[in-house]
Amino acid sequence: MDPLKFYIDGAWVQPASPSTLGVLNPATEETFAHISLGTRQDVDRAVQAARRAFPAYAETSVAQRLDWLHKIIAGFRARLPELARTMTLEMGSPITFATERQATVALFHFEEAARVLADYPFEERMGKGIVRREPIGVCGLITPWNWPLNQVASKVAPALATGCTVVLKPSEVAPLSALLFAQIVHEAGLPPGVFNLVNGDGPTVGEAIAAHPGIDMVSFTGSTAAGIRVAKLAADTVKRVAQELGGKSANIILDDADIKAAVIQGVHACYTNAGQNCQSPTRMLIPRARREAAFEAAREAVAAIRLGDPLDPATTLGPLVSQAQYDKVQALIRSGQDEGATLVAGGTGRPPQTQRGYYVRPTVFGDVTPQMLIAREEIFGPVLSIISYDSEEEAIAIANDTPFGLAGFVQSKDVRRARAVANRIRAGRVYLNGAPFDRSLPFGGYKQSGNGREFGVFGFEEYLEVKALLGWEE
Repeated sequence: MDPLKFYIDGAWVQPASPSTLGVLNPATEETFAHISLGTRQDVDRAVQAARRAFPAYAETSVAQRLDWLHKIIAGFRARLPELARTMTLEMGSPITFATERQATVALFHFEEAARVLADYPFEERMGKGIVRREPIGVCGLITPWNWPLNQVASKVAPALATGCTVVLKPSEVAPLSALLFAQIVHEAGLPPGVFNLVNGDGPTVGEAIAAHPGIDMVSFTGSTAAGIRVAKLAADTVKRVAQELGGKSANIILDDADIKAAVIQGVHACYTNAGQNCQSPTRMLIPRARREAAFEAAREAVAAIRLGDPLDPATTLGPLVSQAQYDKVQALIRSGQDEGATLVAGGTGRPPQTQRGYYVRPTVFGDVTPQMLIAREEIFGPVLSIISYDSEEEAIAIANDTPFGLAGFVQSKDVRRARAVANRIRAGRVYLNGAPFDRSLPFGGYKQSGNGREFGVFGFEEYLEVKALLGWEE
């Protein structure tokens, strides 16, 4: 693997035009690698390779595709420590989290795709005909930096499993783990052209993928603004667009919950991946009468955080990914102070124990109102807003008062009560009482959080077209 090359048509190839970009380690602010930036010409070459490969690959047997998936899974497991360390270096994820969550959850998607593929009914009799599900074609996959392998895997795994061919653009901010993954795919022996990778930025490579007439589907994960741009570019060729966009998830702690336990759990959930997590419960809704207990529990949770070198296994909170992200989060913390929220913990500036790196003080605001900027904007940093409510109805209304609808969280000692509240939250996924991740259940959003679903059978079917055969009497 040469990070200055792209993976096209089964080989590592030079870019059409030489242009490089440094990859920064956000913990040290130093450039530690370089990649090439692709052009429309590189995208076109990759799309042509994928189009040539598609007819034969679409006709491969389930058994053959399972064999390739299992080889990818084996390669992934063998190189999991290397993949985790690479993500720690490129985007600052603490090594323990990178190993146990970033890399491991990415592996889960291939295991899940293989599980679904093994028994999936590609043909079913319906009425007096047959309904077939066929691979949609060439898929352009555009992925973000915050979960660099998880989002690659959640798209590539079902695409390959269903018989589609792929052109992948990883984030140029955290591209190295995807290049290692491409090497794993190559070693699995997939036919040339089935999987292709072109590095580059969004305005050039991303837009070329979205607009390309040779691509049948685009799956995009990123900001809502970028998702709107992708959808507009894709509209001219009426290709399918699946999007996983921003979020501003509410965590409703009902009045019968264990307030201390729920708040501590909620703070840590908000700070997952340094808060750079689209479904993070960044709005904590508490009964007004429990305000002081909630603030005290939040301070206790923040005090337990181990902020430091991401390569130290004891570190639980690393840096943000870039200077731009650091500046954005600092501005939003200032806005919370300026708008009159109560600073419960943290605040502006670097943590005192850090001299370099894009570290942010883990911050909690209380007495936040739903109209404040920190209650409406996706911050993408370790910043929690605590909002008080007077009734369950008000809590549900506040939770739904957002243009986003990716996830929700409900805490209650009565799981039936929690379920009743969850049913009324306008979001694609709701976690009850700190429920763990489940790779088989669908993930995706309502409203401006996107469309389409990933994970499990729902993510699998995003890459299939439906065909009806009429007049088949056998």
